[in-house]
This record gives sequence, structure tokens and C-alpha cells, in this order.
Amino acid sequence: MAVPPSPLLADRFASRPEFGRTDHLLVDANPAATWKALRGLDLTELRGGVAGFAVWFREAPERWRAREHGPARERTRLTWDDLDAGTDWMILGENPGHEIVLGAVGKFWRPVVKWVPCEPRDFLDFATPGFGKVVWSFTTHPYGERRTLLSSEIRVTLTDPQAWLNFRRYWRISTPAVSLISRAVLRTIKHNAETGGRAR
Repeated sequence: MAVPPSPLLADRFASRPEFGRTDHLLVDANPAATWKALRGLDLTELRGGVAGFAVWFREAPERWRAREHGPARERTRLTWDDLDAGTDWMILGENPGHEIVLGAVGKFWRPVVKWVPCEPRDFLDFATPGFGKVVWSFTTHPYGERRTLLSSEIRVTLTDPQAWLNFRRYWRISTPAVSLISRAVLRTIKHNAETGGRAR
């Protein structure tokens, strides 16, 4: 008998994305260890200098705009919970041991992103024209007896045709950086799951 597909929390927030990307990585660790590494990830320790540069480059306009306020405080740690508590990103939902979903609302295509404060309960119904909604989910699935399939999926929906056109142009040039960051996150989780977080 066929096994019914497992529902995804990401489907609740972006069931019909207009743009998206999915990356997978096979982890030589069980789902429990992989989930622990995923949930405890520190984004300041992403593996791969190119991905780090992509993050730095994307945030450069905001840092330049705020230069009159003095040097920005360097983060020493940045977890999913830190993102949720201290940035315009939010944890939309979590299925412990299997999936975590983050989201943000804004005009991502602008040189200085215009973020919109939004609560998770309001994310699905947000429809103000001119904006985009991004959903970033991570899932873990058993793969055989002792390995785990780790997935990262980014889904984007836009609130009107003009926002769609603006984002399409941005997506074409930003996809390489988005890909680097997504794969760097997966590689870091894989490394931490397989080594218990120990440096190699």
C-alpha cells in the first residue's frame, strides 16, 4: 500500500510559490543528530568563504546607510531564534525533529531592502501591493537505516504584478548568491551533525 505524502509546514505559508529553489544534502548521521545540528545552527559559522561574502555583500547597503550611527556591533552568534527575536525574519512554524519554517516580508529587490514588520499569524494574509513574501524551510527525512536527507527550500510569492516584475529581475542576478548561501547552510549542518560540532 502506498504511503501518503507527509504534509509540509511550508505548504501552509506558500502553497503556490512564484519563485523558488530547493537544495538537498545527504548527511551521514541519523535524523535526531541532524535535527539537533539544524536547530542549533550558528549562522556566523557558515562553512565556505564565498557564502560569507555573499551575505556580507547583500547587507552592505544597510551597513553603509547606518554608518553615521557609528560602527555596527558585530554579532558573535546568530541562531534561528536570534533571527526571530532580533530581525525582520520570523519563525513561522516548527515541527520539532522534522521541519522549521522561517519567513520575511519586504521589497527584497531594492539596494536597501525595505522590510515590513509582520507577525507569523499575519504572514499568510499579508497582501499589501508592492511587496514580496519569502518562506525558507529546512526539513530532515530518514534515508536508509542511519543517514538523513537534509533539505533547504526557498519559496517566494509576490503581492501584485509590478512586484513580480521587480523580483523577477532581481532573482535572475541574485540566484547564484542565494544558491551559495543555501548550500553553505546545508554543508555546515552536515558537518556539525557528522562531527558533533567539532572542528575538523
